Amino acid sequence: MFNLVLLAARPPEWTHDRFIEWWRGEHAEMTYPLPGLRAWRHTAVSSALEPRSEGWDGLSVLSFDDEAAARTALASPEWDAAVRHVGAMRGKRIALLGDEREMFPG
Repeated sequence: MFNLVLLAARPPEWTHDRFIEWWRGEHAEMTYPLPGLRAWRHTAVSSALEPRSEGWDGLSVLSFDDEAAARTALASPEWDAAVRHVGAMRGKRIALLGDEREMFPG
């Protein structure tokens, strides 16, 4: 799998719960149609384990077959619609692309 990883913080005027509800609900509806999307996992951050990790509300991992498929999704009208849906929320995010490797099968 090849992943798009998004770490995000809510807009300053929103509560954590409101942001997670929006992300998993209204915004999720904009994300599901991404071409080539194979899986999507979302984590609502409940606490930071150290001070430098504070201020983040959630983490999404969107999985694709390979980098080409991820880049196709990022160039799609569906991605543009999802970005427009976020608009000028004034939250913050970190967006990363990378190859997934299972390190422990559990």
